[in-house]
Amino acid sequence: MSRLLIFGLGYSARRIADRLRARGWHVSGTSRSGRDETIAFDDANTVTTAIAHASHILVSIPPDAGGDPVLARYGDRLSGQWLGYLSSTGVYGDARGAWVDETSPTGTGRRSARADADSAWLARGAHVFRLPGIYGPGRSAIDRVIEGRAHRIDLPGQVFSRIHVGDIASGVIAGLNGPAGAYNLADDWPCSQNDVIDYACAIAGLLRLPLVTMDEAGLSPMARGFYAENRRVANGKAKRVLGWMPAYPDYRAGLLALSAMTSPIIASTAPPAASGDQR
Repeated sequence: MSRLLIFGLGYSARRIADRLRARGWHVSGTSRSGRDETIAFDDANTVTTAIAHASHILVSIPPDAGGDPVLARYGDRLSGQWLGYLSSTGVYGDARGAWVDETSPTGTGRRSARADADSAWLARGAHVFRLPGIYGPGRSAIDRVIEGRAHRIDLPGQVFSRIHVGDIASGVIAGLNGPAGAYNLADDWPCSQNDVIDYACAIAGLLRLPLVTMDEAGLSPMARGFYAENRRVANGKAKRVLGWMPAYPDYRAGLLALSAMTSPIIASTAPPAASGDQR
């Protein structure tokens, strides 16, 4: 039996765990406190035993002020397992709306600690999955507009990429049999966040939100940092090398799939294929 140990059994990692358990895998995970049948991260003896029994290890814990906590605490115990790391496309920094792929420079953006951890796991021979904005059940633009937490920010030309949590799971699973290295897991349709909010409002039957400045929106420093970077994330390598294809290739497909859980479905067609090189 294949045995996966997940460091940080959170929102995205639980989807991966569920799919692999359905395939007969034994999956265990850590959390800070050891809640919900997980292993407490600081329980060194139990974690070390779990590492020794694991055939595969996936890390979804972000770096902290001291660097990557898994490498710092348990790095010398990793030997011979398949390694995976959930990273961020934030490692590419601001590309002024241009495309970035796995050959693009990293470490120039606001997430320098993440870029350092990304590089450290690559040096270990890991499969590093770089993720843009994540959405899915309970965490989507539909939820935000219904709860009154959404904004349309007046920033012309601002473009983002995103990924449905289900497509993260399928991408990581595709990587179990693929070569090590960095892979962008993003959908096929980078676009303005305002377009996504408009569509979510239509699905929810709500009026279009007005454009506001970041000051008027009262955004947190973290949210402001999100808008400080502008890039399109190419996903061609994961498609070519891993044979991965997103089930939700654009935000419309993803939000429509979620809409039955949150609001009446509206009739719609998917947007046309994005122009330019998807790589």
